[in-house]
Amino acid sequence: MAPAAAAEGEALFRQQCGTCHSVKRDDGPRAGPSLHGVVGRKAGSAADYEYSDALRKAGITWDTATLERWLTNSNEFLPGSVMNYRQTNDTVRREIIRFLQTSAAD
Repeated sequence: MAPAAAAEGEALFRQQCGTCHSVKRDDGPRAGPSLHGVVGRKAGSAADYEYSDALRKAGITWDTATLERWLTNSNEFLPGSVMNYRQTNDTVRREIIRFLQTSAAD
């Protein structure tokens, strides 16, 4: 990813998600779990966070498609989850997902 695009994704993540989530390896949970390494991780599986039953039992693995659906409308995608997030802007969702794919994987 080009540096300008990476910076945009990071800025959007901080603005939209950063209050509740971190992507740093050694950060613990905030209001939500750490998203370090979230792409490829089973939903509701980070050891240091207490998830809703809906997320623990969802049986999904976070990838581009599941993150897209989740960020579009988390409550519609997975009723019973605690997180309430709805992003109607396709570009914002894509940039956040792209940031998670690159920055949360190290």
